[in-house]
Amino acid sequence: MHYWGKVLGFIFGFMLFKLPGALLGVIIGYYFDKGYAKALSDNGGFARLLSGRNNLKNRMIFFHTLFSIMGHIAKSSGRVTENDIALASALMDKMGLSGELRQEAQNAYRAGKQADFPVAETVKEFKQYCFGRRDFLAVYFEIQLQAALANGQLHHNAESILTKIGKTLGFNPAEVATYISQAKASGQYQYQQKHQQHTQQSQQNQLPQLYQILGIEQSASDQAVKKAYKKLMAQHHPDKLASQGLPEQALTLAKERAQQIQAAYEIIKKSRGL
Repeated sequence: MHYWGKVLGFIFGFMLFKLPGALLGVIIGYYFDKGYAKALSDNGGFARLLSGRNNLKNRMIFFHTLFSIMGHIAKSSGRVTENDIALASALMDKMGLSGELRQEAQNAYRAGKQADFPVAETVKEFKQYCFGRRDFLAVYFEIQLQAALANGQLHHNAESILTKIGKTLGFNPAEVATYISQAKASGQYQYQQKHQQHTQQSQQNQLPQLYQILGIEQSASDQAVKKAYKKLMAQHHPDKLASQGLPEQALTLAKERAQQIQAAYEIIKKSRGL
């Protein structure tokens, strides 16, 4: 919390004008604290301030949280299978993790599988590390969902854990439900892209999923479609995410998501004759 402006305002105001001055000083200090907090947030919070001096540590914090939660989710279905481990390794490969970062990710995954793994505390600490940057947290949550849905299915225990994680990160129930719906639609769309012929008819059949990828109903107005698209593209802008502290290895996944959003929007736009 930022309160030093109010404290100093009270002290100096009281020294100059006694109680009326103290009250005026608190009011001035309130607006100072508010402006200071916004300025810090707009510049990426503490993750941004630390990124230049301790970049390796910041990346380790990110990947430790990411893969420990992944291990915990994999274990939630009963046991961690060889397929679960292969999916985690594939994600590490996709991000290009090697050396210390890969070792940290592997250790974190093993830690997350333990019965006493403190999932709630881990997520809360990560949120504090991110200084509440919503776009950063949203992309992190999307990566978790993407990893959980890598095999095309989402176990009900995993969905329950992910729902709690989304709420702990600060998203309301409707937002969490939308993120999960988007991730499911994204996974289904990717699967169909790999296994079906790309015809005009197949694109028409995939329209419901494409609307879900944008997080809107198929009955949405043209203006609502465009607004949803712009919001998602801004949320996944690589320069913005990098400035907020998202490791370069994770930016690859954010860029892939942006490409999928772009593709979904283009097909929807074409189907509407826009």
